[in-house]
Amino acid sequence: MSVENIAAPPPPPPPPLSLARSVSSKKKLYQALAEGRAPVEGDHEEARIILGQRESSFRKDLQWVLFNKYVPSLIQDGPQCGLVALWMATHLLQPPKTVVLETLVQMAKDNGYTEQGEMFSASDMAKLAEEVCGCRVQRLSGGMMGENTAVILKHLAGGQPVLVPYDEDFNHEPCLRNGHKAHWAVVSGILLGLRQGCVDSEHFPPDVTLPWLHLSQNEASVSWPTDDIKEVFVLAKQGKSLRYQLWKFELVTQSNCQLKEMDPQRASDGTRYVLPPGGIQDGLAGQALLLLTNTQMS
Repeated sequence: MSVENIAAPPPPPPPPLSLARSVSSKKKLYQALAEGRAPVEGDHEEARIILGQRESSFRKDLQWVLFNKYVPSLIQDGPQCGLVALWMATHLLQPPKTVVLETLVQMAKDNGYTEQGEMFSASDMAKLAEEVCGCRVQRLSGGMMGENTAVILKHLAGGQPVLVPYDEDFNHEPCLRNGHKAHWAVVSGILLGLRQGCVDSEHFPPDVTLPWLHLSQNEASVSWPTDDIKEVFVLAKQGKSLRYQLWKFELVTQSNCQLKEMDPQRASDGTRYVLPPGGIQDGLAGQALLLLTNTQMS
């Protein structure tokens, strides 16, 4: 039998897809979901979509007012959620300060704030924002409720971003995992449910597509008494989705306050992370960062 007549053995079957891409697909699932998509741009456009889909869940006995300033989306690569949130927030500074993400990562490493891109210290995050982005940062502690609520709402109504650490659930929403899923988000807007008769339609005109919703046209102070504000939602973005998230303010504050420890499995995986002396509880729990523009500093 000639060599020419001997059939070549069939090639070995390809490895199962789950094995071939087990590490990369699990690590970058959120990146794959974002491929081929684009964020919905505009201050109110995506919020209208979300509110329209959930219209039945908003109380009809309240007047609803939306404040938001659009921030661009960026999908993180690895544990960079805090640096990605900061990158998004810089686009609201006046004048806008666009910083390359790689610059933020390198500066954070050079200053000893991070090893892998993680940011477990709100204090370090504030210093990085001031050093690299040229803005002043007000770091709130003691939780986001009480007097801090009014400070946060006024800041957001003025068109300025807030960086908030919280525990991230599988759908990116806030959850209570004792810090095991610690994550950062940038909050760029608020939705207020106000007592009837509080909203001046001349300054806050009704939306054309959702007549029950009033829109803020310009930066304005939240001048309503606390008793008139019955419900509060925040509009936020984080590094694992191109979409805005709409969260109840109370859920964010609860998640923010209970950040106590790093996930033990992550802490023992052999990877080096930078932790403040008091761990995640001292570094993140009950803290939020208000980025202030040059205009506000004067």
